[in-house]
Amino acid sequence: MTTLRLDSLKANVGARRRKMRKGRGIAAGQGASCGFGMRGQKSRSGRPTRPGFEGGQMPLYRRVPKLKHFTTVNSKEFTVVNVAALNELKAGSTINLDTLVKNGVVTSPKYPLKVLGNGELKVKLTIQAAAFTATARSKIEAAGGTCEILD
Repeated sequence: MTTLRLDSLKANVGARRRKMRKGRGIAAGQGASCGFGMRGQKSRSGRPTRPGFEGGQMPLYRRVPKLKHFTTVNSKEFTVVNVAALNELKAGSTINLDTLVKNGVVTSPKYPLKVLGNGELKVKLTIQAAAFTATARSKIEAAGGTCEILD
């Protein structure tokens, strides 16, 4: 048994076939039309056509309407209030969705309250809401107030 060396490597019998030389005469086996048939688009050069091509007909991917947006399956909707709108309220008071409706800050209390962090807060408040953004929480606590999350 011989040792395996790089200079003694050899392909298996039948593993390396010669390339088929098309269009080189009838005796070569693939002469004349090279196995593509007589005429037509499939026998021409430059074939195959691009994926999705339907012979000039308007292709399916252009006929079908495109999706504009996707609706979130379990989306959470909130009644949102920015911290800038809370400056009008009395300092030291407890604020929830009902008090915001009474003071006219929120018009329709359809969804749970979420406080957003746009603007500045100069009043110390205790705010009860379903959710707070990180900037809203930091601004409320910087003004000396507290954030209480309702379930």
